[in-house]
Amino acid sequence: MKEKMQLYEDQPIRTAWDSEREEWLFSIVDVVRVLTEQPDARHASTYWAVLKKRLTAEGAAQLLTNCKQLKMKSATDGKRYKTDVANTQELLRIIQSIPSPKAEPVKRWLAQVGAERVEETIDPELSIDRALETYAKKGYSPEWINQRLRAIQARKELTDEWQAHGVTEGREYAILTDEITKAWAGMNTRQYKALKGLKKENLRDNMSTLELALNLLAEATTAELTRVEDPQGLEENRAVSKRGGTVAGNARREIEAQTGRPVLTAQNAVQLNALVTQMIEDVPTVADGAADDPE
Repeated sequence: MKEKMQLYEDQPIRTAWDSEREEWLFSIVDVVRVLTEQPDARHASTYWAVLKKRLTAEGAAQLLTNCKQLKMKSATDGKRYKTDVANTQELLRIIQSIPSPKAEPVKRWLAQVGAERVEETIDPELSIDRALETYAKKGYSPEWINQRLRAIQARKELTDEWQAHGVTEGREYAILTDEITKAWAGMNTRQYKALKGLKKENLRDNMSTLELALNLLAEATTAELTRVEDPQGLEENRAVSKRGGTVAGNARREIEAQTGRPVLTAQNAVQLNALVTQMIEDVPTVADGAADDPE
């Protein structure tokens, strides 16, 4: 199962792609939260529990039996918990039982997500194009977007190496990521997110271009060291991860020595994008009296 966070009107929906059946599985609680406008996952889980009882009373026990459970990462604490999931057909049946004005738009969104995945299977370049479009709509600069895509590639190469060297996805990935982050940034991932005032948000999506570049250097270096040294298991990979992060940490300290400014910033994506927008708006134009030609 390949997990992916889909967005519906900027609301996260956890999904997983079942490659054997070639279908998306959606977190039912996440969809319920969006449809019923619950304030958080706990309230959405309570709503879903009540709805399950009602569906059973209505004779839809087979539907609930068909729904699977997958371990999915919680946005609250980052841990994986068993989560009720449903494919598109099952989810549409559940949606029909939820009185909500958002039902029809969600149905159209489900159809779109399914169609896009089929298209991306045929032409993987489309997924990159959609990522570019999503970041651009959120106000990121072209330079930042290009750096972010490179960081995604570097991360994928690193996790592929970890998988090939006896590291288990999930908790062990998180441990090694923390080692890399501490070595280059001087703080673990949780502390880094706290610096930027983040909770559920993706840390990399809230880094400056320079922060992204150093994080990319740390992960790319770790991947290369892993290929060369062939560490096995968590502890051997932990030592390599720390060394990979230290390479970027040394680069950070050198940059700070040369500029006299800290590389790490407390600014998150909203603040960084607002700063870029202001810089663009402050550039003088011909209408403001700037000359086209210095002559």
